[in-house]
Amino acid sequence: MDVVYERCAGIDISKADVKVCIRVPGPGKGTRRRGEVRTFPAMTSGLLAMRDWLLAEGVTVVGMEATGSYWKPVFYLLENDMECWLLNARHMEAVPGRKTDVKDSEWIAKLVEHGLVRPSFVPPQPIRQLRDLTRYRTDVVRERAREAQRLQNLLEDCGIKLTSVVSDFLGVSGRGMLKALIGGERDPRVLAELAAPNLRTRREVLIEALTGYFTDHHAFLAQTMLDRIDEATAMEQRLNARIAEHIRPFQRQVELLATIPGVSAHTAEVILAEIGADISRFPSAGHLASWAGVCPGNYESAGKSPSGRTRPGDPWLKGVLGQAAISACRTKDTYLAARYRRLVGRRGRRRALVALQHSILISIWHMFARDIEYSDLGGGDFLERTGKTRATRRLVSQLNRLGYQVNLQPVEAT
Repeated sequence: MDVVYERCAGIDISKADVKVCIRVPGPGKGTRRRGEVRTFPAMTSGLLAMRDWLLAEGVTVVGMEATGSYWKPVFYLLENDMECWLLNARHMEAVPGRKTDVKDSEWIAKLVEHGLVRPSFVPPQPIRQLRDLTRYRTDVVRERAREAQRLQNLLEDCGIKLTSVVSDFLGVSGRGMLKALIGGERDPRVLAELAAPNLRTRREVLIEALTGYFTDHHAFLAQTMLDRIDEATAMEQRLNARIAEHIRPFQRQVELLATIPGVSAHTAEVILAEIGADISRFPSAGHLASWAGVCPGNYESAGKSPSGRTRPGDPWLKGVLGQAAISACRTKDTYLAARYRRLVGRRGRRRALVALQHSILISIWHMFARDIEYSDLGGGDFLERTGKTRATRRLVSQLNRLGYQVNLQPVEAT
């Protein structure tokens, strides 16, 4: 088998240590290639010693398996001195029955040596920092939503049906009534007067909804949950300010993303943090869609394709693309909304939304590659491009079956 990289290394990373196997030419001309395995502690001093050894051996390419978050300090330490490859574990199936960390490092080194694996996408440092911020913000928002759900369940537990009357029970009216409940007020008529003027027309319904068994125990839990919700909101605001600073150099890309129907400023920040600003890292729009996991999977065996299920991709990107797709399908007279309506009837809602995610990501690749804004084809594009003649034939046939004779004239002729 041909040697693609003469001086390479494979690293198996664990929490406590790293196993490093190098593959370099032998000492004499025409001799066999030399392999050597060493173990280094995962502490910074051990990683520095590992880097010195790799540089002394002249290693130019290093491959490592994506193991949790343990690969990050190793990758970040070596990326400025040599070419680092982050490898997908599913691409490196070793021989069963010979599984040890040392064998893993040797196997990785051999795969890299012969060019049998491809590196995963690791963005540059500014995008990595932006990604850390947007992902943590997503976690904070999710935790706030979970805490709000817990508070809602607590109110249901004591018979307070506030969420059945107020659309946002954490809004101004809901907060006012919750604060009064926590403060000791139990009279539903007094609580109903704290609602906003537009809710006072439903005063009798509010009184019924606020009649329950709210005790001091519920008040303590409700106040604790509100405090956590407020802390999450404050943390989100801090993160928003920090993200605004980090995303300033990529403002042009954010502006391009915001022109897509269904993509908000928040969504644009997450998309940019996940795919990066340099779209040339993906050779084509299809490569980007495949990496993200929003294109049909290819599972052909024995001439049969049992399933087209999408492959696992970037969950953070797929999540935000799903939100954008839901917003886009509700827009008026847009290509994405028309595509959704065209697919949802025969393929179902979930598949139609995945198709919208795919369309959005394909558009993003072309927009970044050409530095152009999104150009919407309009809601009538499918009818004009593929279905005008067929739809006309179908409608005329229906009228003929109903006993009408149809004579069509173009609008321009009249």
